[in-house]
Amino acid sequence: MLREEATGSAPASSDRRLLYGLADAAWEFVLTSVLLYCVVTAARWLASPDSPLAVNSTRAATALGGVVVGIVLVVLITSPPGRCSGAHMNPAISVALWLMGAFPGRYVPVYAAAQLAGSVSGTALGRLCWGPVVSRSSLHYAAVHPSPAWNVAALVVAESGCLMLVVLMVGFFLAHPAISRWLPYAVGTATALMITMLGQLSGGSANPARQLGPALLSGGTRLLWVYLAAPLIGAALGAAVHCLFQRRLGTPTPCTYRLCGNDDALQNRAR
Repeated sequence: MLREEATGSAPASSDRRLLYGLADAAWEFVLTSVLLYCVVTAARWLASPDSPLAVNSTRAATALGGVVVGIVLVVLITSPPGRCSGAHMNPAISVALWLMGAFPGRYVPVYAAAQLAGSVSGTALGRLCWGPVVSRSSLHYAAVHPSPAWNVAALVVAESGCLMLVVLMVGFFLAHPAISRWLPYAVGTATALMITMLGQLSGGSANPARQLGPALLSGGTRLLWVYLAAPLIGAALGAAVHCLFQRRLGTPTPCTYRLCGNDDALQNRAR
């Protein structure tokens, strides 16, 4: 067996990579489930009127919720499962990394399916744990919604623009391995700021998996298509701008999925 791997048996290597790719996607399901469970939990305790921890100011509750989500993201990204799968927890991020050449395209569909399934699973787990309180009109399973003053065009611009900036940030960190270890903290901080600044305006989602589960379980699917499509638009724009900088300014190419450590377990197993 060792000799077969050393000589690079194509079928064995391909099957092994597929197997570990599916295993990493399973971790994406778990991580996204935990993320959405924490989102629902934060909403239950910070925004529910009957909670002893409820914050009277909606803006303050949104900001505090953003901090909680940012911390959760850092913990999940730096956890062993997160280091194994890459902890995308966002289909748009998986698409962007693929477009930048930093993630295998063959894993994008299974990653996206796992993340979206995790969204529904984590939201349902929150409902199971905290009961009907999370389904009340004041919470709606932590589903986000735009300000009444915002139209669809403004919502698309905000949600896609946020994801584009996140993609550029991720691309920058991955292109500079010396500082890539700080990426989880940058992602957590950027997410907290995004929720704080836009939570009362666009919802500050920028993640199809963040909205799918809450929207489906609450029945508030009228603008769901925007929250699903806009981040993908931002992913494409961010990847395009990064590639433009790479060609015009000589920006280093982002580390690949394997070289950045997101798939280092896969690399070691395949040897």
